[in-house]
Amino acid sequence: MYFCSVNFSEQIFNIKSEADFNESALTVFRHQASSCEVYRSYIQHLKIDVDSLNHYTEIPFLPISFFKSHQVLSINKPAEIVFSSSGTTGQTTSKHFVSELKVYEESYNKAFELFYGKADEICILALLPSYLEREGSSLIYMVDDLLKQSKHPKSGYFLHNLAELHQTLLAQKEKGQKTILIGVTYALLDFVEQFQIEFPNLIVMETGGMKGKRKEMVREELHQILCAGFGVADIHSEYGMTELLSQGYSYGKGIFNCPPWMKILLRDTSDPLSLLKTKQSGGINVIDLANFNSCSFIATQDLGKLHNNGSFEILGRFDNADIRGCNLLVQ
Repeated sequence: MYFCSVNFSEQIFNIKSEADFNESALTVFRHQASSCEVYRSYIQHLKIDVDSLNHYTEIPFLPISFFKSHQVLSINKPAEIVFSSSGTTGQTTSKHFVSELKVYEESYNKAFELFYGKADEICILALLPSYLEREGSSLIYMVDDLLKQSKHPKSGYFLHNLAELHQTLLAQKEKGQKTILIGVTYALLDFVEQFQIEFPNLIVMETGGMKGKRKEMVREELHQILCAGFGVADIHSEYGMTELLSQGYSYGKGIFNCPPWMKILLRDTSDPLSLLKTKQSGGINVIDLANFNSCSFIATQDLGKLHNNGSFEILGRFDNADIRGCNLLVQ
């Protein structure tokens, strides 16, 4: 089948069934198996017959570490932007060469609307100091755009001005305004140590990561502290990474769901080419069909648990993996 990125973009963002997903996954797999040099070499090394695969569960997943050493591209087109992961000094970071920004924009906008509604109807507050202090963050690119779309005058970033954030939250509570506070974990903890608020309808979304500012905490302890500090029943979370163009979201309790064009599978930690059944713990493999210009089949260094309905939990990281700032709290 001839691959056309314009037609395929329309196809993946209109996936309605398991059969639709499987058809789209096989289409993008065959495209990337021939067009992505590093993925093609990896498949050849595994001696996999591309034409013999009939289901997305048979597709091999590229180890995420290749994004640190190679340009992972499936299109002969200059990158419009290069996203990079965070890392400590001297650490090799991942780079995601994005050839069509409009695909990323369509992916995060459709997913955000699916889970939370239209951005223009929400007051969006962002407490992301460590992300703002570096370049190349895909999260900041997304939040920037959502803030622009929000028509609320108080939407914006709060770098270290926590008192102003507190006053803004009080005002939105008083008005009954739908409000989302997106924050890096350590900054949210900094806030609740200085201020307490009872705002039951506030959506607090932590993006994960202590960024070396605090000791890591188990999710239950962290969310208990944040729930008490903000006066909410649950803490929401976002699961995304530099190497992806899609995100999963959690409404609480650490249970994440994906948009229809994204799927999580688990691999055996002792046999990385074998998939596990649900209700077991294993390495997280991500299918992100929005990533069709790069690689849509990525074996991450996260550990997780998969449920029968397709939802999943993050349990931690492989021991030899670099520390990452996206929901890496070990439970």
